[in-house]
Amino acid sequence: MPELPEVETVRRGLKPFILNKKIVQTVPEPGKCFQGEVKNVDGATVTEIRRRGKALLIDLDNGYTLLIHLRMTGQLIWRGKNAQIGKVDDAEQFAAGHPSKNFTDELPNKQTRVTFVFNEGKLFFNDQRKFGFVKVIPTAEVENDKFISELAKEPWEMTPGELFKKCQRHGKSPVKAVLLNQKIIAGLGNIYADESLFYAGVHPASLAGNLSEEQVAKILEGACKVMQAAIDSGGSTMATYVRPDGTTGDYLEKFAQVFRREGKACPRCGTVIEKTRCAGRGTHYCPKCQRRES
Repeated sequence: MPELPEVETVRRGLKPFILNKKIVQTVPEPGKCFQGEVKNVDGATVTEIRRRGKALLIDLDNGYTLLIHLRMTGQLIWRGKNAQIGKVDDAEQFAAGHPSKNFTDELPNKQTRVTFVFNEGKLFFNDQRKFGFVKVIPTAEVENDKFISELAKEPWEMTPGELFKKCQRHGKSPVKAVLLNQKIIAGLGNIYADESLFYAGVHPASLAGNLSEEQVAKILEGACKVMQAAIDSGGSTMATYVRPDGTTGDYLEKFAQVFRREGKACPRCGTVIEKTRCAGRGTHYCPKCQRRES
């Protein structure tokens, strides 16, 4: 699924198309992908587009918010009134999320779960596997929503001391598992967990409780730096991610040090990067720069 930098890129890309625009009509298909009442959306104007972890929050002027999560195969596709179907670089349209022919096909189609009609065009929420969702909730209750309330602070909001305490609390878990736990630190996914650990020189399977305060501080510093680099570059180029303008990000090509570089030389020491499984995920690391201590 899209990680924090990708969702942030989508947030920024959506703004010029729907900010301060009125939703004339909401057309959901039956099912769990749309949760809430259309009467709390229709006629409302978009006042802000926020992000919390990997979720988008679209605030409306009537006191309600659209909480959107793309999950594995979700898409957001904008089609302006003058959009030319099939032309990806058309300024009247964009696509974000899981790439497929939906980006250039006629919409709505059988994968369209929700259509938001604006005077200026339409925003389609498509999801092939129906894991993603759009939830309509009062803005005042967003922080109390189970999905949002369980999210921990993001790397930029957390101090090294806070993360160190969390590592001690989950001391018998591999540090990578700790970083992937959104209830411990929000926003880190597989790519940026690997990159943060390489930055800090920490083996992914090291027990969190055995890390020093200095090591944890370095991991947090790395998380902030690698994710900011990804945001600045437009996100990572993944099979499940495309930027709002239809192009892909270039983080992996320009900045990734270990992720998906197994069999290649470590940029620091020249040792061959290896791939293993840790915390149930494919994990990339340098066996020399990231020696396992425990």
